[in-house]
Amino acid sequence: MNGFLIYAAKRFLQFLFVVFTGITLAFLIAHFSPVDPIEQTVSLLTSFGSTDPQAVEILRESLRELYGTGGPLLEQYFTFWGRVLTGDFGPSLSSFPTPVMTVIGRALPWTVGLLTLATIISWIIGNFLGALAGYFRSSKLLKVAGIVIMALQPIPTYIIGLSLVILFGFIWPILPISDGAQVNLAPAFNRAFISSVIEHGILPALTLVLVGIGGWFISMRSLVSNIVTDDHVVYAELGGVRSRSIFSQYVARNAMLPQVTGLALSLGNVFGGAVIVEFVFNYPGIGKLLISGIYSGDYSLVLGVTTIAIIAVAAAVFVIDIIYPLIDPRVKLG
Repeated sequence: MNGFLIYAAKRFLQFLFVVFTGITLAFLIAHFSPVDPIEQTVSLLTSFGSTDPQAVEILRESLRELYGTGGPLLEQYFTFWGRVLTGDFGPSLSSFPTPVMTVIGRALPWTVGLLTLATIISWIIGNFLGALAGYFRSSKLLKVAGIVIMALQPIPTYIIGLSLVILFGFIWPILPISDGAQVNLAPAFNRAFISSVIEHGILPALTLVLVGIGGWFISMRSLVSNIVTDDHVVYAELGGVRSRSIFSQYVARNAMLPQVTGLALSLGNVFGGAVIVEFVFNYPGIGKLLISGIYSGDYSLVLGVTTIAIIAVAAAVFVIDIIYPLIDPRVKLG
């Protein structure tokens, strides 16, 4: 027990180090960006007419104080960490005066719902087909499926997304290609809104599934191909055990553990958003929000999204590191 506590403490310190390093790098990248969001905002406000220079300077200083971008770099850095620890990134420049966390809170459910569902579907399909392809290596149907999946694997996400837009939005216009739901429907837990969300989410989810299947398929096929040569599997085959029983009880079960770990990591990454997919389909999630924040120079919004993504991914890795030794005794604590 003491060994596990020491192991958990080490992993927690690693988690803190990763979060600290990631957030610090995000702050430095945003700080040294050539775009000054405060000056952009001041220029936009003064473009509507002549403004007294003294009033402009007061406005500039007020904005810098509001967003914590005034003073020396070290002072800005500590101010930023204060905002991170309190979860207060200030108001969004592009949605002023709405707080950044409110803006993120509106977009987060869309991304989490879409990516969680798509990740689980691609994980199930990819692992199932990969396990079958690794065990039943003589099957022509599985060989064809493998060729198709391998052909899709290197295609960029935006190419697949745009292809689906053209196919189902213009050639056969049977599915919506933009937004998360009908714009005239208010978010509510009713049949009309839920049906609209599902309908609008089909193409983005299909894009993510097609992109994600390949990795799971390849890794699972490789794992199964190695396991079928193990002594206990060979002995089971020689002993007359049915192929279906060998596949389910000896092969697939042993190959699933690394894939479960990979699934947990993938689910941790959903908070980062599917930037390209959400941009292609104009989906109202974190990815689209991040791109909008970058283009509009919304310093606080970009840092808010990035911080949440860093913490989520690091937390997912930490949880896996803690749970893995408990479910697999072969893992050594250290």
